[in-house]
Amino acid sequence: MRIAFLVAPEGVEQVELTEPWQAAVGAGHEPVLVSTQSGKVQAFDHLDKADTFPVQEVVGDTTAASFSGLVLPGGVANPDFLRTDEAAVAFVRDFFRQGRPVAAICHAPWVLVEADVVRGRELTSWPSLRTDLRNAGATWVDEQVKVCDHGAAKLVTSRKPDDLEAFCETYLDVFAAESKEA
Repeated sequence: MRIAFLVAPEGVEQVELTEPWQAAVGAGHEPVLVSTQSGKVQAFDHLDKADTFPVQEVVGDTTAASFSGLVLPGGVANPDFLRTDEAAVAFVRDFFRQGRPVAAICHAPWVLVEADVVRGRELTSWPSLRTDLRNAGATWVDEQVKVCDHGAAKLVTSRKPDDLEAFCETYLDVFAAESKEA
């Protein structure tokens, strides 16, 4: 299964990209790095620059139909940039319209708020997003990982890097189940 990993050109929390990516590879799936522009993305370890990763597809040149699911890694700057990019927001919204599963960790639900896809859903995130999510019509919970199947697309959310093991296991299970049903 092809899984899109949507990140901004700069600001993704490296561990929130690399651990879910490696989990996908380990499960025999094909992760694809999608960004808003070609070239490389600069990852961060909190506030320090970390590694760079080559962009495989540009968000304006691909569609949700090309993928079985979407992973949105966090970091503070990453989703803040993505939520101001119309093509990135439309790309995310399209996964929900098509009923394809989405997984988001840490600050990544900011992009979901901008895509207007959290209303009526129960999800978790980095605690500072709690008010933003509630104001957008979501129910925020403080759980390691939360699966919400309200609406056509299943949504897996998690709070922080400490939750990555549970996040990876859960998103892979949900994506696999959804691809069998498709």
